Amino acid sequence: MKHFSNTQEDTAKHANAKHNEHINHDHHANHTDHDQHNHHNHHNHHDHHDHHDHSHHGNFKQLFLISLIPGILLMLISPMMGMKLPFQLTFPYSDILAIVLATLLLFIGGKPFFSGLISEFKQKFPGMMSLVSLGLSVSYIYSVFAVILRYTSNVEVMDFFFEFASLILIMLLGHWLEMKAVGKAGNAEDSLLELLPKSARLVQNDNTIKKINISDIQVGDILEVQSGEGIPADAKIIEGETRINEALLTGESKSVYKTIGDQVIAGSTNGDNRIKIQVNSEQDKSYIYQIKNLLKEAQKQGSRGENSANKISGYLFYISIFAASVSLIAWSFVADFPTGIMYMVTTLVIACPHALGLAIPLVMAKSSSLGAKHGILLKNREAYNIAEKSNVIVLDKTGTLTDGKFKIMDLEILNDNYNETEIYGLLAGIESGSSHPIAQAIIKYAEDNNIKVAQFDSSEIIKGKGVTGKYKNSNYELISLNSFKDNLYDESLELSNDEAYTSSVLTKDNEAIAIISLGDQIKESSYSLIKSLKENDLEIIMATGDNEAVAKSVADKLGIKYLAQQTPEDKYALIQKLQSEGKKVIMLGDGVNDAPALKLADLGVAIGTGTKVALDSADVILLNSEPNDLESFIKLSHNTQRKVKQNLFWGAGYNFIAIPLAAGALAWAGITITPAIGAILMSLSTIIVAINAMSLDLE
Repeated sequence: MKHFSNTQEDTAKHANAKHNEHINHDHHANHTDHDQHNHHNHHNHHDHHDHHDHSHHGNFKQLFLISLIPGILLMLISPMMGMKLPFQLTFPYSDILAIVLATLLLFIGGKPFFSGLISEFKQKFPGMMSLVSLGLSVSYIYSVFAVILRYTSNVEVMDFFFEFASLILIMLLGHWLEMKAVGKAGNAEDSLLELLPKSARLVQNDNTIKKINISDIQVGDILEVQSGEGIPADAKIIEGETRINEALLTGESKSVYKTIGDQVIAGSTNGDNRIKIQVNSEQDKSYIYQIKNLLKEAQKQGSRGENSANKISGYLFYISIFAASVSLIAWSFVADFPTGIMYMVTTLVIACPHALGLAIPLVMAKSSSLGAKHGILLKNREAYNIAEKSNVIVLDKTGTLTDGKFKIMDLEILNDNYNETEIYGLLAGIESGSSHPIAQAIIKYAEDNNIKVAQFDSSEIIKGKGVTGKYKNSNYELISLNSFKDNLYDESLELSNDEAYTSSVLTKDNEAIAIISLGDQIKESSYSLIKSLKENDLEIIMATGDNEAVAKSVADKLGIKYLAQQTPEDKYALIQKLQSEGKKVIMLGDGVNDAPALKLADLGVAIGTGTKVALDSADVILLNSEPNDLESFIKLSHNTQRKVKQNLFWGAGYNFIAIPLAAGALAWAGITITPAIGAILMSLSTIIVAINAMSLDLE
């Protein structure tokens, strides 16, 4: 037998306290319903301008293809800025055909831009669609007017049908390419639904099985799920027991034991046994659909970068109107009215803030998709901006830095008549039927190691001590270290040097035969997270509700500062104190006691398997429940902000430089931009920033 030192007095007290909780637990209590995980109902999102949401603008690919033939025909029969082109086709009344083709293009190809114009003016927020619509309207009306003048006054007036057609085609093509990119960026939410099986087995009243589509599943339906099949709906097990792969919830392929009364989640995979489940959630309220809706919300929600782009677009609208008006008046005096119109139209085309308006949402859509693939879900895309500026991170311990589950750390056999396998068989036998974390850890160990469990004749709780049971005419007890008072046990015995462990004694007929030590294990990914945070010069504080011994043990291993026995009020006050010192705080947690601090922190980050309250309070959810995903999020934040700044600089810079050139400010030096060249350059700039956005990655 190994002897212990007196230094373990605190451990004994701690073990006693922990095990008192253990023995007071109802051994037959059901597992907590998984309803707590339905954490994706989010309300009170801020309203935002939707003029960058192009879903109402129709199918740009279809519109482009329909407009292509009349557009090319119009360009072939129209002069470019009054110049005859080598490939130009002219014939009697070709300009009348030009009006017909232009009108067709205006009502077909121009429709999405005018829809956008109406939407923007309803919101009293003119922007890029207003500018495009204005450019199209001016060039169309002037060109029709020019043709009428040619027929009625025999005056040769240059038309802009070539520029009108090229503008519509290039704008539609640009939108098609960009919407294609947005589609690729937003596929993450749809891929979630691929986790669901296509059909389910409905158990009918006569116990026969009917195969149905998952869309036909109703609350209350009883379904049969075979081994290896996907769970078709959120439900409770009513028959059988099995192991479920809940990678959707935990990010780990490790299966979870489930039995009657336990919750199973749509999209998870059944293990070895057949089970029957009763559906308890509508499909659109299921866990997987709420994650999908969360992704959708995150992609719709406006960010500071988009607000900046929208503001700049608003400025550009008024600047372009002013510049176009000045150029019209000035060039009408300096040259002639058609020249003034040319510069006015060119100015309006160039001023379209298309690159500025779409490239930022593209960055965010790509970033949301990239985050989702790495188990990072954003409820607030402002999180990227905050993360980049943060300098302090407060971490919860249990379930965040640690597994939040008891694991066997050590076993000391005090009687040479028993081997390890026999002791574990006895421990699992006396704890069978208990749903307490300590009991579950012991039972799981026995299952994982194929240990034969001793079949006790009876077992019951010893109030205030532990659990007792009868096996082969002998009385066994499993009680906390401090509760054990047998003279054969030397209180100076040392089980472990780690004060964070919870120890219990197994006795046979009042003789100690073994001491088992359990603890909450630090996640492997916590070490790499702390290393990364230190490299980024972030101040790290662990705030836990656990006692001093446990907190110190974990903090020392990770090499960080800590605060023990923190109540929700204490954590809240800590965040307040740090913020009053001018610090930007990230809070990482998972429990109800973390919720106030998560809400107050500049950036709240919740572990995906945390409580509903915590998840509802957070700005970011780490779906894989791994702390080092926070490291990935911070890296993604830096990369996203860099792309946002690049696109804002390019989009705004291009417009502010191009508008004076389009207005003819440097025409005296021979530098001019025609409407067609302006349209090409503008669309190219949009495509360039879209490519820049789509090049975003985590590296």
